[in-house]
Amino acid sequence: MRFTKPRDLLAAGLVAGLLAHLLLRLAYGTLPPLPTFAGFTLLVIAAVDLVLAFSLRARIQRKPGSAPVEPLTAARAVALAKASSVLGAIMAGAWAGVLVYVLPVRGEFEAADHDLVSAIVGVVSAVALIGAGLWLEHCCKTPEDSHRDG
Repeated sequence: MRFTKPRDLLAAGLVAGLLAHLLLRLAYGTLPPLPTFAGFTLLVIAAVDLVLAFSLRARIQRKPGSAPVEPLTAARAVALAKASSVLGAIMAGAWAGVLVYVLPVRGEFEAADHDLVSAIVGVVSAVALIGAGLWLEHCCKTPEDSHRDG
C-alpha cells in the first residue's frame, strides 16, 4: 500500500487555494456572504474518521479480545482515509485562499469581516480533517506494514 505523501496534499491545497483566490478576485463583490459554519461539515467528517480509526486500530493490530477486520472493511477504511486527507487539503487551500483575499479587503466590502470568520472556521476544520484522515490511514497499517516502514 502506498501511503499519502505530504507533497501530494500540499499540491492539492495550493491549486485549490490559488483557484479560490482567483475566483474571489474576479467576483467577490457579487457573491453573498459565506455561511459562518460552512466549513463545520469537514469537522463532522473528521470526527467520523477518528471514531473509525480508534475502532479499527486494536482490531488491525490483532490485540487479544478484538474481532478481526474483514479485508474489504480495511480497504474501505483506507479509501476513506485517503479521500478525507485529500478533501481536507483541497478545502484547507480553498479556505486559505478566501482568508488571504478577505484579510486586506475588510474595509472595502461589508461582508469581508463576516467571511473572515467563515474562512477561519473552514481552515481549522479542514486541517482537522487532514489530521483525522492521516490518523485513520496510519491506524489501518497492518503489523507487516509497520515492520516494513521502520
